[in-house]
Amino acid sequence: MRTEQLEYGISRYGTPLYIFDIDILEQEAKRIRKALGEETGLCYAMKANPFLTEQMALLADRIEVCSKGEFDICRRLGIPPEKLFISGVLKKKEDITEILEYCGGRCAYTVESVRQFHYLAEWSDAHSVQLRLYLRLTGGDQFGMDEATFKSIVGLINMSAYLKIEGIHYFTGTQKKSLDRLRKEIDYVDGFLLKLKEEMKCDVGNLEYGPGIAVPYFEGKDPETFTDEGLAEFARMLSEMNWNGRVTVEMGRAFAATCGYYLTSVCDIKTNGGKNYCIVDGGNHQLNYDGQIRGMHRPHLRLLPEDEHGQERTWNVCGALCTVNDILCSGVSLSGVRTGRTLVFERAGAYSAMEGMALFLSHALPTVVSHKSRDGWRILRDKKETYPLNMSGGLN
Repeated sequence: MRTEQLEYGISRYGTPLYIFDIDILEQEAKRIRKALGEETGLCYAMKANPFLTEQMALLADRIEVCSKGEFDICRRLGIPPEKLFISGVLKKKEDITEILEYCGGRCAYTVESVRQFHYLAEWSDAHSVQLRLYLRLTGGDQFGMDEATFKSIVGLINMSAYLKIEGIHYFTGTQKKSLDRLRKEIDYVDGFLLKLKEEMKCDVGNLEYGPGIAVPYFEGKDPETFTDEGLAEFARMLSEMNWNGRVTVEMGRAFAATCGYYLTSVCDIKTNGGKNYCIVDGGNHQLNYDGQIRGMHRPHLRLLPEDEHGQERTWNVCGALCTVNDILCSGVSLSGVRTGRTLVFERAGAYSAMEGMALFLSHALPTVVSHKSRDGWRILRDKKETYPLNMSGGLN
């Protein structure tokens, strides 16, 4: 995003501020689509940034929905059920029933457990509606089902008149930097799919695979999985699977991260024990880089206005929270730091606006805006006070 656009955002909306550049989002989605090929489907995991769901519904083949709240967002946006992939480790019966009443057999549903299977089976039997299911295979954690449970569910589905196994769902974590790790996962799930066909006579036609591609959040640390060459190699691995079906790659961070900017202004500077501290009006309750520990790594950032110069010093950038852990970055060299200037943290399009300790100290939620060259600026969320959420009767 150009400097003058960022400066306009500061002058119009103030700080702290999130800006999402839709042009960059579109470019990144097209880059990934081109690298993986048209034969591979794309699914956007909206938990990475629900503010981008409307745009990603146009750019991806479907949207992964992991909660009732995320479903309500999609419903409010008018995203058709055919675009939705209903997932999530916890599906309460009343929530899944409401989703089923609205979507029926028009979307796909993951099965995370035996209990979830029974919710779906009961509803389909009662309404005589066929449901498209993706059984989730665990990666060795709390998500999905192990092979034994998986096979027992296959047997139950084979006895149902209204349940269809459309595919399997497999995801084992995020920020994977190694192509070798992706190769091992693909080899495992490839073998499992073939074993499923041979032993259970279950020949599924679809694989929903979340590779957890790493994003280059920090300077000098570019993971091979995120590059064009890495994505092309990943596509080659998928094409060489012995199982013959359609793969849909499910990602959130890889689509969203590079389009986001978090802007926070310098409000105070001080020197304690020979160390320079820069206090900003935001904090790590509003900025999250996976892998960042007490600001040890330097993210991609710039200081505005850019035409100001001054002595270069080493700074610890700290937020407004009353905790020693509120360090956005430490030991970074910056020139001309003064109150009133603004730090721009780049690649903040995924999770930052959602994952932080939003209610801590009752600070307001920042304004969220987007920009697109063809459409201009759009307010996605005005600044919101949080103190009513932290007091009895505060919402009355």
